[in-house]
Amino acid sequence: MATITALTAQKRNKERVNIFLDGAFAFGLSAVAAMNLRQGQELSGAEIAALKELDEAEKAKKISLGLISRRPRSAAEVERHLRKKQYDDLIIEKVIDRLTSVDLLNDADFAGYWVEQRETFKPRSRLALRQELMQKGVSRTIIDAAVNEVDERAAARHAAAKQSRRWTHLPEDEYRAKLGRYLQRLGFPYDIIRETTNSSWQTINEGEALQGYWPDIEGE
Repeated sequence: MATITALTAQKRNKERVNIFLDGAFAFGLSAVAAMNLRQGQELSGAEIAALKELDEAEKAKKISLGLISRRPRSAAEVERHLRKKQYDDLIIEKVIDRLTSVDLLNDADFAGYWVEQRETFKPRSRLALRQELMQKGVSRTIIDAAVNEVDERAAARHAAAKQSRRWTHLPEDEYRAKLGRYLQRLGFPYDIIRETTNSSWQTINEGEALQGYWPDIEGE
């Protein structure tokens, strides 16, 4: 057994506490891990090990919260990040379970967020969205629910509108080829690519025709 002889806040990090056992510094703990400790309390080897484990879990949770604060994450993304930080399986499992229980990790919400962001800023086909979410470690069932309602024709039109401005000066064949290859890289099926390139080229021609026939108001 060892006796706690002092508990002092760390100078560089007020959220951590120095633990002194039998008159000598022993280890540091997060304020959360140390909250039930008191001077004069005796600790067994097993209790000390449990406190250190709790402290590791608090560190891992703080790292995870920092990651989530930048954008929503899948559970697998958080797990991979903690593995890179060399936390062991038990700590990772505890952190994932804790964050899931308070809904800070929710793969269904994450998948919905990912699809919505893609539709708004970087439209993709259902196939491409599936591949991206699989890379994020999301289950097939959740992926199906998230992407099945995606309107691929609308997504292809949106993607074409954002990119095709770069190629409006090109001859028709080159324009169609570049736009078609671009949509193909985004995973769209052939029929939607053909429909979208036809519609896009027609829109360009209609715009040019309108400009050519715009009335000369000053001459009226």
